[in-house]
Amino acid sequence: MKRQYVAIDLHSRRSLIVRNNEHGEELEVVRIENDPVALSIALAAAGPEPEVAIEATYGWYWAVDVLQAEGARVHLVDPLGLNWDSRRVKNDYRDCRELLDRLRLGILPEAWIAPPEVRELRELVRYRAKLVALRTGLKAQVKAVLSQGRTAPSN
Repeated sequence: MKRQYVAIDLHSRRSLIVRNNEHGEELEVVRIENDPVALSIALAAAGPEPEVAIEATYGWYWAVDVLQAEGARVHLVDPLGLNWDSRRVKNDYRDCRELLDRLRLGILPEAWIAPPEVRELRELVRYRAKLVALRTGLKAQVKAVLSQGRTAPSN
């Protein structure tokens, strides 16, 4: 079996998967419910070690873990490097086609796929930063309320 290329436009509930052969000919377009089993089944049609492009959007961790476990060569795409603004029409299918073309040409803007341990630490740091920002905001609100009860000092 020849090398196949797969692009996934990941969303919160459903995702679109487009599969091409090495010549850029479209083999399959399928929409799946976001589920590890559904993703594994869709990827199995691409054969061994397909090249897979997936955008680094919210919630990509589980999908990348499933893809890597299935033997795919995953390319995590940096969305800031894509410059979607220059396109007149933007939809899931066209996004996947663009990812596939860039993947085959070797011009895909990639992001680093952090190992699960690093991702876990990052999540802890993000959560702590969120709590610190919340605490700071609450302190500012308390100070504002308390300062309203005071009168300005007279000279």
